Amino acid sequence: MRRIIHVDMDQFFAAVEQRDHPELCGLPIAVGNDAPRGVVSTASYEARKFGVHSAQSIVTAKRLCPSLIIVEPHFHRYKEVSGQIRQIFQDYTDLIEPLSLDEAFLDVTDNKRGYTLGVDCAKEIKQRIKTETGLTASAGVSYCKFLAKIASDYRKPDGLCVIHPERALDFIGQLRVERIWGVGEKTAQHMHRMGIFTGADLRRVSLNHLTEEFGKMGRVFYDFARGVDDRPVVSEWERKSVSCEQTFATDIYKPAQVTIELYNTVLELERRIAKSQFEGRTLTLKVKFSDFTQITRSLTQPDILSTKVQILPLAKQLLAQVTIDRAHPIRLLGLGVSGHPRSTVLQDFPLPETPRYTQLELQFLPW
Repeated sequence: MRRIIHVDMDQFFAAVEQRDHPELCGLPIAVGNDAPRGVVSTASYEARKFGVHSAQSIVTAKRLCPSLIIVEPHFHRYKEVSGQIRQIFQDYTDLIEPLSLDEAFLDVTDNKRGYTLGVDCAKEIKQRIKTETGLTASAGVSYCKFLAKIASDYRKPDGLCVIHPERALDFIGQLRVERIWGVGEKTAQHMHRMGIFTGADLRRVSLNHLTEEFGKMGRVFYDFARGVDDRPVVSEWERKSVSCEQTFATDIYKPAQVTIELYNTVLELERRIAKSQFEGRTLTLKVKFSDFTQITRSLTQPDILSTKVQILPLAKQLLAQVTIDRAHPIRLLGLGVSGHPRSTVLQDFPLPETPRYTQLELQFLPW
């Protein structure tokens, strides 16, 4: 049986800022660009008590927490600390799959320290992170990635949770469907209309019905409800796409404005493709309107897309499919090139920031 650990740094960007600037400790802070269209990257736990959370607009965050301190991000510093943490991981296993700067999966089934129990690895890793960086991490341990990631969120901050195989089905049965990877707001609403509110409810629905309602993701939901997730921890990461986007200081809708911004976005995309030496044939346009609704349009070409000459005409073709006018101004425009058309195959979906579980308290066995 595999032993998978998911390590998730607590309020990572905010924690680094509070560590490096002790005067910020204990205060509500949000890391982000303090501008009308700025977005919160990370909020400290002091700020989260007021309802401030990542991906929230700075304007909304300030309204919720008038005493909020906005700290400009220092990404070079976060990358440096993330590298320190990665070095710690490598003392235990080479099977490390980073999801971002602040979280990763580790397969410690055959670990370098010879631990039989995954929880012993997790305890030592958490302690070393605290000692060597001054930061706290939460860790989840289980036999698959799906449950390990959920477990790491169970007792935040500075938490450690083990979901033993013998208790997995009980745990999933009590789990709100919103906690399952791939279940976003709209999917959750769809499930609620079907009478599905928990993992146990989901387990009662047939595979045929789920695939009829959710396509390929129906198979994923069917498996997750039964604790099945055979995805390996992949240590060699392969880039799937290159993209860029821009949020405008004010909404735009005039054709000339939109064309200029599209041109600038194409130039930036061309630069990023050259830097990463990425090869892709699918171009995707992303548009976010003033009311925060969002659409994407994609097309695939037989040739690799890498230059402005190739990309700009296609980007204009995609843009022509979108209604942008005075009644439908846009706040964000983005472009990306991927290796193949986007599909509904399972990705590593981030879990939403929601309160800790309240429905189930389990006496977990060591694992």
